[in-house]
Amino acid sequence: MRHLLQRHPVAIRARFAHSLVLTYALPSAVLHPLVPPGLELDTYGDHGFVAAALVDTRALRPAVLPARFGANYLLTGYRVFTRFRTPGGRVMRGLRILRSDTDRRLMMLGGNLLTRYNYRLARIRARAEGESLEFRVDSADGRADLHVRADLGSAPAPLPAGSPFSDARAARRFAGPLPYTFEYEPQTRSMIVIKAFRAHWDPQPVSVDVRRLTFFDHGPFAGTRPLLANAFHVADLEYGWERGLRRTESGSER
Repeated sequence: MRHLLQRHPVAIRARFAHSLVLTYALPSAVLHPLVPPGLELDTYGDHGFVAAALVDTRALRPAVLPARFGANYLLTGYRVFTRFRTPGGRVMRGLRILRSDTDRRLMMLGGNLLTRYNYRLARIRARAEGESLEFRVDSADGRADLHVRADLGSAPAPLPAGSPFSDARAARRFAGPLPYTFEYEPQTRSMIVIKAFRAHWDPQPVSVDVRRLTFFDHGPFAGTRPLLANAFHVADLEYGWERGLRRTESGSER
């Protein structure tokens, strides 16, 4: 009955010292098989999108606790941009989890006990120096290695060369994280909907140098050619997640 615990039962609060999100465009046909029943792929033209998020998280703790009881973690995650419709016609935009990595064993154990975020332990380093922000990730299985440098002084940077977005406004719609995260519970054919809390949300487009990224070399992405569509950065941001709510595949409340 482990799935009963994995419904994100605890509201979480934290501060993002830095959050850097790289959004990659892929053909919709590649991503459709990764979207569970009830969700739709969020597209722009013929493309779907996967976010690679890197976060320097401070004072992460249950929402009922003050910040001094929180802990600092470095987190990375890969998510598909999706939509979830309710019977009343409401459309929620959010992310479906593919993989998460963390630098702390406690987060891996606790995260996998209470969520379906699929945490793995990795060596993660973050360095902010002047107007440069660098993340290095060495994953245990080699399937989520990442090395990127962002030029924070470039904001607002132009779109990456070859981006499918027509302009910065279109790109901003795919600047994760989004208001919701979705986790599918196959045991009960339910969708667990987790709403995010965020203050002063103003992501800035930045220029990035992605020196290594192995996530797209494996599994359903092997042989594909992901295209960097945008890169956004936020800093010193209060962030959190509410308790998960369970809905049917068709969007009705349970």
